[in-house]
Amino acid sequence: MGYTLKKQLMQWKKIRTLVHWSPFVQSYKRRYPWVQLAGHQGNFECAEDGDILKKHCPREQEALQALMNDVLRPYIPKYKGEAEKNGEKYIQMQDLLLDFENPCVMDCKLGTRTYIEEELKKAREKPKLRKDMYQKMIEIDPDEPTEEERAQEAIIKPRYMQWRENVSSSASLGFRIEGIKKADGTSSRNFKTTKDRQEIQEHFTSFADADRKTAEKYVSTLKAIRATLESSTFFALHEVIGSSLLFIHDKSGKTGIWIIDFGKTIPLPDSLTNDHRTPWVEGNHEDGYLFGVDNLINIWTSVCESLPSNDSSSSSSV
Repeated sequence: MGYTLKKQLMQWKKIRTLVHWSPFVQSYKRRYPWVQLAGHQGNFECAEDGDILKKHCPREQEALQALMNDVLRPYIPKYKGEAEKNGEKYIQMQDLLLDFENPCVMDCKLGTRTYIEEELKKAREKPKLRKDMYQKMIEIDPDEPTEEERAQEAIIKPRYMQWRENVSSSASLGFRIEGIKKADGTSSRNFKTTKDRQEIQEHFTSFADADRKTAEKYVSTLKAIRATLESSTFFALHEVIGSSLLFIHDKSGKTGIWIIDFGKTIPLPDSLTNDHRTPWVEGNHEDGYLFGVDNLINIWTSVCESLPSNDSSSSSSV
């Protein structure tokens, strides 16, 4: 068997393995094949050489194209252009898992809100009742719906999303855990009501296998990402909604964090810039992204401080 064919078969084997992660059963059919924690079925296909095909979204494509020329480039999956498969148009990009062996993966959604202001305006002008979101709400908290919502057995999307952010850590900490997959195959998306700092710290510690070196590497990378975000022209001029940080490490000690998902990243009105920390009020377009990164650094630093030192290095506080 030739080297190229053998390498291709190994890459396909890795993709098949990812597809069967439970509960990420639709892994490569939903969001990215390296981890599937949210999204829509049918949005993904695999490309040659281990690349990923994501169903075309003009807004995301524009963001990725711009980011390839921004200081944030090292923390963004490499954009490789457009592709077509089975008559469908896709964005082709780098598969972030190819350089890892049996990795642990965690998706943290950043920001204090996951809806753009345009969605609020549309909901007021043409409210659309969602029975599916009502069902999701009562599964978590049967007492949350109002009398009117109970009578309708439905809610509008912004109402659900605002509630979702308050019941999780999004509103209070600027991020939430979407899902975790461990190297032993165990995985979970059961973080919908996880908002206590201590509980989050315990999840981070478990994700890092209680290894201080891994935690320290994550703190270092998060600080580098924060500094880069603060100097990024793109970031200053955009509202970044529904984007995630993808944490990856394996037993070799290799770690990485990437910024993913730009389908709700939109340019700010000409008169505005964002500091990404100011609390959001409708009209200011703030997203709380850096507020979330600050809290991630603080909690990961606490993880480091809670673990025994396995060498002479130590993690510094924010």
